[in-house]
Amino acid sequence: MDWAALILGLVTAQRLGELVLARRNTRRLLAKGAHEVGAAHYPLIVALHAAWLLGLWYLTVYPAPGNQPIEPLWLAAFILLQLGRLWVIASLGERWTTRILVLRGAPLVQRGPYRFVSHPNYWVVAGEILVLPLVFGLPAYGFVFSALNAAVMWIRIRAEAAALRPQ
Repeated sequence: MDWAALILGLVTAQRLGELVLARRNTRRLLAKGAHEVGAAHYPLIVALHAAWLLGLWYLTVYPAPGNQPIEPLWLAAFILLQLGRLWVIASLGERWTTRILVLRGAPLVQRGPYRFVSHPNYWVVAGEILVLPLVFGLPAYGFVFSALNAAVMWIRIRAEAAALRPQ
């Protein structure tokens, strides 16, 4: 069995499903009067995530299907990160989206992982960007994309903090 293709297929399907959910939630929030902030940097996020995932497909499945070794401890860590991702999405409910949307008068979510840490979704994503390449024995790839993600998150978190600052 080609474990790399199976794992990447599941991750790809998950991400595509999340985009559908995010789009639905975005439409609902905009209909309730929310407005988007930081839209200019959103294409950077999309490009980064697409390049990361496509690069993993290219480096693991394309050259020698079925021959990519899998690191089971890193796979276990990635699975734990997926549980964290589900916790974040469930905690935000219909307010979860891939964009920064501000709904005036709506309180910040204080349940789930948001009770313990700021920006838990960004922490999970940072972990995923590093750990999934490690599953396939690609540490340099993970570190390069982690650095790129950190730069994009610096922009995004600043935009989000400014949008949420009391006016």
